Amino acid sequence: MKRLFLSLFCIPALLLTFCNDKVNSKEETESPASSAPDQLEKVTYQPSEEIICNPERGFFTHQEYATDNNHSITPAFLKECREKGMSLIFTAYYMRDFKDKLISEEYLQRIRNNMLALRKGGAKSVLRFAYTSSENEKPWDAPWELTEQHIQQLKPILEEFSDVICVLEAGFVGVWGEWYYTDHYNYQPKKGEYAPRRKVLDALLKVMPKDRMISVRYPVAKLFTFNINYTDTITRKTAYNESDLSRIAFHNDCFLADIDDMGTFGENPDYRKFWEWETKYVAMGGETCKLSEYSNCENAVTDFAKYHWSYINIDYHPAVINQWEDEQCMKEIQKRLGYRFTLSEGYFTPKGEIGCPYEVVLKLQNTGWAAPFNPRDVEIVFVHKKKKENKYKIKLKEDPRFWFPNEQITIQARFGLPESMPSGEYDIYLNLPDPRPTIAARWEYSIQLANKDVWNKQYGYNKIHSTMLVTNSNKAPFVGESLEKFQVK
Repeated sequence: MKRLFLSLFCIPALLLTFCNDKVNSKEETESPASSAPDQLEKVTYQPSEEIICNPERGFFTHQEYATDNNHSITPAFLKECREKGMSLIFTAYYMRDFKDKLISEEYLQRIRNNMLALRKGGAKSVLRFAYTSSENEKPWDAPWELTEQHIQQLKPILEEFSDVICVLEAGFVGVWGEWYYTDHYNYQPKKGEYAPRRKVLDALLKVMPKDRMISVRYPVAKLFTFNINYTDTITRKTAYNESDLSRIAFHNDCFLADIDDMGTFGENPDYRKFWEWETKYVAMGGETCKLSEYSNCENAVTDFAKYHWSYINIDYHPAVINQWEDEQCMKEIQKRLGYRFTLSEGYFTPKGEIGCPYEVVLKLQNTGWAAPFNPRDVEIVFVHKKKKENKYKIKLKEDPRFWFPNEQITIQARFGLPESMPSGEYDIYLNLPDPRPTIAARWEYSIQLANKDVWNKQYGYNKIHSTMLVTNSNKAPFVGESLEKFQVK
């Protein structure tokens, strides 16, 4: 296993202290040594087999909000979804009435209302826009000149509510927005004929914030629109750098339907390799579309892991979902779609002193099939047990998007305990919040660890330790990266 050991917070060269771990020279302050594990207090954690409703992963329910229906997202519906273990809603907007004209303000407001309901209800959307949901509906899509205007009309909504957009599927082209049956974007295009579709991707990349991804239906939809080879894949160095290539993700809407997933790979094994490599760093999700000799549990679990699946449709295809239930892999799928972080050990400064450095070392593993693909903060939080208004935190430089499956992850943080902290007993938490200010303090958008007796739903934090902090009798000045007091609004 690869070991990720990141020294996240070092004490600067200006550190002056007479605490227990004395720093006596400039050389030592520039590169302080971590305490040996036997000098720290060890805590072990028990794994949990619970199916956890965490953000941006798991099963989703497919919902359609077409111009010829009046469906809307309600608080009761979102509450029911969460009770069923779902934090994601697939929201498909079929704009049948707008194939030849601009989107009405009434329909735009309906989209806004649904987005606002998602935010209030603690859910996120896998979002798609299209013009038809049947091969019998002609035309299958709108001309580019009009679609371009539609995208611009949607831009303010996509920007305002990007916090609750898990991923935007490219859509717009063809029936269901799946980039196959199309009137205006070259039906069954060959390499060199993807320029019309590239216009759609370019427009979507521009209107969406750079930390959000756009998913396409087929490997060639990325390969041919960007004129790259299957070996031109994202690497750790180029992942999440906000380039266009790093933001194009994938969805497979005929998972395990036959040996080629109904034409998804064009019977080209190189395209499978491309997806296997790319999906380590981009979103991957979709749905099944029919029962087949390939849709059994053994193949499902293998391909979920190989292609780093994060989410899939619970509603379709029902025969495949029933097969997974009958073959008893459903619970494993529910637990392992996307990420699943489990703590094994923690090490802490045994006698914390106010005004002195404090050290935390955590060891965990991702037993899911993918890493998170959207930005995620990592914080250590101290909360006074008796005076709970005394909350202090420090944001670490860790990036959970690089916490890959089956790799040992070690987080090490060393920071100061500010002199303003009251002495007393504190609970220490690991917080993995969504970084967007609109939802950062919401427990529904924080990651729960797969451990027993750690989750604090009130805060949305994972409790990792309790400790007594005492006053530093030396009263020496401390200069360094320290916890900061904060209030939750």
